[in-house]
Amino acid sequence: MPSVLIIDDNPSIAMALDVLLSLHDISSFSAQSPEQGLALLEQHAIDLVIQDMNFTEDTTSGEEGVALFNKIRARHPDLPVILLTAWTHLDAAVDLIKAGAADYLAKPWHDQRLVASVKNLIELGQVNRALQQRVQRERKQKRELETKYNLHDFVWQDPATERVLGMACQVAKSDVSILITGPNGAGKERIAEIVQANSKVKDGPFVILNCGAIPAELIEAELFGAEAGAYTGATKAREGKFEAADGGTLFLDEIGNLPLAGQIKLLRVLETGRFERLGSNKERQVKVRVISATNADLPAMIKAGQFREDLFYRLNVIQLNLPALAERPDDILPLAHAFLEEGKTLHTTAQSSLLAHTWPGNVRELKNVMQRACLLASNDDIKAGDLGLPVSSALASNSDAEPDREAIEQALSNARGVVAQAAAELGLSRQALYRRMERLNISRS
Repeated sequence: MPSVLIIDDNPSIAMALDVLLSLHDISSFSAQSPEQGLALLEQHAIDLVIQDMNFTEDTTSGEEGVALFNKIRARHPDLPVILLTAWTHLDAAVDLIKAGAADYLAKPWHDQRLVASVKNLIELGQVNRALQQRVQRERKQKRELETKYNLHDFVWQDPATERVLGMACQVAKSDVSILITGPNGAGKERIAEIVQANSKVKDGPFVILNCGAIPAELIEAELFGAEAGAYTGATKAREGKFEAADGGTLFLDEIGNLPLAGQIKLLRVLETGRFERLGSNKERQVKVRVISATNADLPAMIKAGQFREDLFYRLNVIQLNLPALAERPDDILPLAHAFLEEGKTLHTTAQSSLLAHTWPGNVRELKNVMQRACLLASNDDIKAGDLGLPVSSALASNSDAEPDREAIEQALSNARGVVAQAAAELGLSRQALYRRMERLNISRS
């Protein structure tokens, strides 16, 4: 059951609030002085404070309430505080709202509005605590990964990325083949590098072959090597990627583009470690860890007869699926900052625009956008317009766009005057909404 601390020198007010809150399954503690209230805060788990602004008889300045609020704020910065005010010191309450108080209610209060505000703030507090706990867990896991493994300066923040990264590190020391799936530009090669860096062959070579960048008739020569005269233009013998990767890791990117003939030979190498160069009968032996990657739907290709099912299962002992950048949004800003040139900063409009974009080109696109912005921005503070993103993203991220009078009044009506709830609906902080209300002369009612 949530708990509210009521700090008011009038016992009848504390009793009335206690009865009202108990009807809604909210328990309460009461204190008649700031000192007693602060002591109770240290003794009990409190979800919200309702405090008066004056505690000395014939005092109406609100200074005591200001001092109490500042002490609560200093000791419990995330604890929501509702101010009980008289109109004589409304300005002091408004100033405290700007300083971070959750809400203010005039005496005599409206029961329904008070309960709605209390429930809303308690729920928001619970959500915030859950988020903070999640963030703390994620930070701990991130530190553990960074301490335990060589991550090659990999930049991430999103839990979806961390799950892939954690599994990659976990299976790195095994000898099994790994298939990394995900869209182009998502960072599959970086994951492969991390697997290599934490494997038993970390001191061996890390060789990369993009199967989609080599003509089909040359792919086998690239993989297995060729003797002089094995094909037109082969004037001398050359080793293939498997020989080059002996004792280390071979990363086969875009494995779905490997021709069927090459698939058969690759399967044999994976099963036996043996192969022949093109144009040679001499069998060669290698020990290579194979990591492959694709953005293709390999099961669909198997059904279409374009990819061997036995090879798929040989490559896919462990599958790591790296999501598109749009599906791991917490990575966007850390990556953007990592791609910035030294001395450059990201204006809030640019940050909003980056978060609003769908990133069809994933991390590769983000890197290109940041490099271009660093070159073309008129000053070191990069703004949304410097990014060159589609207009729709820029419009969606216009941080200067404010809700008008009609939108604010409608939100307040929907929230029955509870400013915190109305602010959440409008996507504003409470303080920002109060400032707009004050500027537009809008009352909560």
